[in-house]
Amino acid sequence: MAELARRREVAVGELECNARVGGDRELLLAAPQTFMNRSGYAVRCLIERHGIAVEEVLVAYDDVNLPLGRLRLRRSGSPGGHRGMESVIASLRTEEVARLRMGVAGGPDGAPAGDALVEYVLAPFAPEEGEAVAAMLQRAADACESWLTEGPEVAMNRHNG
Repeated sequence: MAELARRREVAVGELECNARVGGDRELLLAAPQTFMNRSGYAVRCLIERHGIAVEEVLVAYDDVNLPLGRLRLRRSGSPGGHRGMESVIASLRTEEVARLRMGVAGGPDGAPAGDALVEYVLAPFAPEEGEAVAAMLQRAADACESWLTEGPEVAMNRHNG
């Protein structure tokens, strides 16, 4: 989100609906400040407060089920075990929510399972992963820009792969 905010010259900081928000008439960026598994409440509050249609929402989040650096842009679908997306889907009462998944599973074995997963996702990236993370964030911002300006089909065709 920081890269997209930088590109669009949007200051994100005002607290609204338990989210840090910023934007203009074309774009509202939001970073929920709730626990991940309650982020759907912030999304729903912002949608209702700003009169945004669910079809206009794109949720971007990290995903341990994708290798580090991989992007997956979709119009809808199941949460795939992601607690934050489960919360969004439950709060909006639909799976028809566009999402950009950003892979964060590093190493040949991916992310650990069980209790070790929580520690893994809260830990900073390893120094050797920095370049891959920076490149992914640039591509993720590109995908969001494409989704916004050219539509979902073009964005998916260009940025999935």
